[in-house]
Amino acid sequence: MMEQIAKIDMALDELLVSLGGMVLRLSHPQVTRTHEERMALARSVNQFATCAARSRDPRVLRLNEDLKASLKPRLRLVASR
Repeated sequence: MMEQIAKIDMALDELLVSLGGMVLRLSHPQVTRTHEERMALARSVNQFATCAARSRDPRVLRLNEDLKASLKPRLRLVASR
């Protein structure tokens, strides 16, 4: 029974890694340009975080952090002359 649970847990982690990778690709500024796209990205990141909350897989945890960081506003450096 415990072996089956471990297999399911590993399969879920693999799915989360795949899903997180897809969402991370969508977080690129050239992909999510509009307000609506950014809102959809935020929903996806929040849903991923909910699913990843109990994972112990370091890949899932890292993706979760990367996805959260992708929602932060991007700052532009402006040089004055």
